Amino acid sequence: MKSDVEELMPRLLPIETREGTQDLDLNAPPRNPQEYLRQVQLEASLCPEVVVAQIDPKKLKKKQTVNVSVAGCQAAPEGFSPSLRWQQQQVGNFSDIRQSITKHRTHWSRQTLDDNVLMPELTDEDGWKRFCLGERVYCDVSSSDTDQDPALDYSKVGFPPFLSIVSRLNQATVSAVLEIMISWFEERDFVPQLGHWLYALLACLEKPLIPEAHSLIRQLARRCAQLRSTLESQEDERLPALNLLICLVAKYFEQNDLADQE
Repeated sequence: MKSDVEELMPRLLPIETREGTQDLDLNAPPRNPQEYLRQVQLEASLCPEVVVAQIDPKKLKKKQTVNVSVAGCQAAPEGFSPSLRWQQQQVGNFSDIRQSITKHRTHWSRQTLDDNVLMPELTDEDGWKRFCLGERVYCDVSSSDTDQDPALDYSKVGFPPFLSIVSRLNQATVSAVLEIMISWFEERDFVPQLGHWLYALLACLEKPLIPEAHSLIRQLARRCAQLRSTLESQEDERLPALNLLICLVAKYFEQNDLADQE
């Protein structure tokens, strides 16, 4: 009786059946084409119908599943959203900056970094938070006691995204650091250091976007819109930066459903 597999996948080559097929040596080279085909047939018959892979869960990369939310942004309070002309101007400036980074990436990546610039490992989330935001922001320490220090200590205030730094970041690092910054922003307030790094990382993010990056920038725009909706004054110093990030995600990266509507 033919097996179910044979019923679904009929033989394309006729094989002469002989007694003693089970005695074939699968490790020995076939002596003729017929023996080769019988070895293949025997080898296939010894394979189990169902194979279960032995997977070590510890080796699985976390957050493998990418869920891209289609939810839009919260609408801006009246008078808090930018004009269309302002948005177009910001997109043009951003495009120029991206082109400049691409053009001069090799030059800047070859520049020698100062001895105090110790870039974290890719997986060092806390290290990147300290590097980009500084110890004061990361540890939520008041800066009142540091105003007396005339020397600029980047380890305390965070390293700005100098071209000599961001030009060294490959796309995997750009996406990883962007995720770290956005995750931090989800639970905390907006600070200037964060804005500088978010802008620089978006400027280094290559198009077309991979699904992970697509999800991240939408998450960023929604968080900016949510925070903007809580502002009490149009003079709030955070408003221009929040509007800018929403604008870039919606207009430059073509997430049009997140755009501010006039």
